[in-house]
Amino acid sequence: MSSPTTTKTTRAEYCVVACAEAWRHAGEVLASPMGTVPAIGARLAKLTFAPDLLLTDGEALLIGDVTAVGARARVVEGWLPYRQHLALAATGRRHVMMGASQIDRHGNQNISCIGDWARPTRQLLGVRGAPLNTLNNPTSYWVPRHSRRVFVERVDLVCGVGYDRAAEAGPSATRFHHVTEVVSDLGVFDFATPDHTMRLRSLHPGVTVEQVVEATGFTLTVPDEVPHTREPTAEELRIVREVVDPTGARDREVPA
Repeated sequence: MSSPTTTKTTRAEYCVVACAEAWRHAGEVLASPMGTVPAIGARLAKLTFAPDLLLTDGEALLIGDVTAVGARARVVEGWLPYRQHLALAATGRRHVMMGASQIDRHGNQNISCIGDWARPTRQLLGVRGAPLNTLNNPTSYWVPRHSRRVFVERVDLVCGVGYDRAAEAGPSATRFHHVTEVVSDLGVFDFATPDHTMRLRSLHPGVTVEQVVEATGFTLTVPDEVPHTREPTAEELRIVREVVDPTGARDREVPA
């Protein structure tokens, strides 16, 4: 196997590191990553700078060890069936990184349907727990293929609640609402603007501002100087490549 210090970092590995950073300083909360790259990122975070993170096996168990993605846990710390998972989400002790079939400049997310609700052209997952997540917990998003089909001017149906919708609903909605960031295969985005609209925070190496703007279906706030997503350390690369994802599942989600 090639040494992590001599093998070039792939786009997928920059995405893994960016996702892991979402849980930096998170403390003892349940990490709920949805997608291969976020799952690798959460495991990387727990093994490095966020040791207090709680992880599940994706079904009904809290796990005490960090296995490779797809491997069975060897240490079980507790039982977390669906009803208890929902109760935990309502307390704010969870940071979920959801997917998004559509997302707009205010952070509204759609995973339910494409087209008019009365007669959609595509039926997707359904609203599921997205409103509960966004109104009670820090929430991030992962988009493996950044395009105008996903980053849209207006989502067809609001599932995850964005900053404008939360503000319209009032203090009961804004009290715990916090969409922290969006990670895509092109860069990292946040809502650190006066009107809480999406801002380009960093570019993955090899990506240009022009590429991001072209692939985004709304006006994005772009600072005068945009840094690159941070480089993984040699130890982080070793953990990703040899411990958490030895089969290279990350490169199937974000091809080199």
